[in-house]
Amino acid sequence: MNKKDILELKRRFKKEACTFTRLCGCYVDGERNKVTAFGDSFYNLDEEEFYKYLDIAKKTLSGTLDNNILNLEFPLEEEGVGGKQQFLMGLKSSALENDELLDAFYDLVIENYHYAGNYLILLFHDVYDVMRKTSDNSKLDESEEVYEYLLCAICPVALSKPGLGYHADENRIGARIRDWVVGVPDTGFVFPAFTDRSSDIHTLMFYTKDAKAPHNELVEFGLGLPSKLTATEQKLTFQGIVQKVIGEEDDDARALYMDIQENIHNLIPVPEDETKEPEPVQMTTAAISSVLSESGVPEEKAALIEKTYGEVFQDEMPVAEHLVDSKLVEANEKRKERLQLIEQVDNLKQQLNETRSVSVDSDENDMPVTKTYDVILRVKPEKVSQIHSEIINGKKCLVIPMEEDEHAAVNGVNTTV
Repeated sequence: MNKKDILELKRRFKKEACTFTRLCGCYVDGERNKVTAFGDSFYNLDEEEFYKYLDIAKKTLSGTLDNNILNLEFPLEEEGVGGKQQFLMGLKSSALENDELLDAFYDLVIENYHYAGNYLILLFHDVYDVMRKTSDNSKLDESEEVYEYLLCAICPVALSKPGLGYHADENRIGARIRDWVVGVPDTGFVFPAFTDRSSDIHTLMFYTKDAKAPHNELVEFGLGLPSKLTATEQKLTFQGIVQKVIGEEDDDARALYMDIQENIHNLIPVPEDETKEPEPVQMTTAAISSVLSESGVPEEKAALIEKTYGEVFQDEMPVAEHLVDSKLVEANEKRKERLQLIEQVDNLKQQLNETRSVSVDSDENDMPVTKTYDVILRVKPEKVSQIHSEIINGKKCLVIPMEEDEHAAVNGVNTTV
């Protein structure tokens, strides 16, 4: 599923466009017991509940592709008889009307979803009549395919915060009764995936709220899919590989890692056309080697980083965008600007010292002698012969005759005489 596919489904999650046929759920407590299970036609829900459940469904399609949303493919063994994909196909075909299949699904989640607390398992069934589109994305009044799918959302359930509230029956302010409140989805999936506006039974779209710690135990053991690193996990893993070799405690190591980040960021293609996304740049070991060399990483350390990188990401090399920490790139730009300012100040100081220092004739050992003067005059050539010295008030002074139409500048400031 790409961004367009996800948005097409998500846009339908509103009152006038929603076609969910049925909603089922199971509330599980912190001891992994089924507290209650329910199921009903989606349009039988009260209006307030209808919109709350729609919001939950939308959240399961939110976030960034390849980070919060992952496209995962079933291995062949799971598509055979008794496989997890076949089980989900049966659950979909039942339109959530088979209580035995629903109960088996709840058991599958409870056994393989590790969460310390209460949570709610929700299953939505939908049948979407996909309209044919023209080349300019205009819809035709003709069905291209009927896309039938399941949407699962697993939501934490926690006690509301303690506080004060108004008790109308007693007409007083008192302690508010704490309720068990259903939160936004922590994990979820869409099966089959909606790929290129069509049903893809070989792929499941997996959602995780926390891209740093997705529930891979549910992915691998509950759904029978190979787990996949999110973009956030790839970035943090790469950072760990590099910093383990170059260090992270001193300023030089931090500056080196920021240079690496900037050089990877420079590889990310800039889209020329807003309607078409450029092909992402895959960071192979050769690409990483080039970045490390450009950043000034010593050869021995670079070789160790490349080796570890290849071993960790051998199954799927990340793209450049997934390895970049935008905050570090921005910090590096500011660091370089600060260093340039310091260099400019040093250059100005050096120029000032050179201006105040004048080399005179060599001494008897043929070594140049440099003297520093307190007063340096720059005058037009015709004025040189007019300059002379006089004793004024007991002090030796330089006298420069000035005509009425002549002007002078002292230390760059215009002055009148």
